[in-house]
Amino acid sequence: MSYSISQVKWQQAAPLLKNIREKVFVCEKRIPKKIEFDKGDRTAYHMLVCDDKSQEPIATGRISPEGEISRIAVVMGHRSKKVDAFIMQGLFSIAHELSLEEVFISSPLEKVGYFTEYNFLPVGSVYMVAGMPKQRMVCKIIEKDTSTKPERYYLNQ
Repeated sequence: MSYSISQVKWQQAAPLLKNIREKVFVCEKRIPKKIEFDKGDRTAYHMLVCDDKSQEPIATGRISPEGEISRIAVVMGHRSKKVDAFIMQGLFSIAHELSLEEVFISSPLEKVGYFTEYNFLPVGSVYMVAGMPKQRMVCKIIEKDTSTKPERYYLNQ
């Protein structure tokens, strides 16, 4: 299988991004729509992954101008394909472009180990959001080598 990943604006791609997030967060995780979709969507930088064969949107994630990574979602049939790694790479690229020194995430408690693989470290104590335990995690951004061309991410399997 092959996938394409691109940075998109909420104003143009909202129906595609909403479709993914509704499947993952609203239907699967039972997060109310009024909490899932917020004013941060309009100002955030979004990544969108589509299946090249079906042209279906299958994954997304966003980063705020302040460096908060959130709303990482991969539809159920594609989670074993490591598509989330490409979303994270795209979000880190945006952080570099924004010249951010660090990024942070409100990690679900069961995903703390996953985010440590991306060099995130827990900060502070566990807290609750929409009935789910969360841990704030921070990752320092390492200066990117600017002597190379911009990267494009494609996942082929």
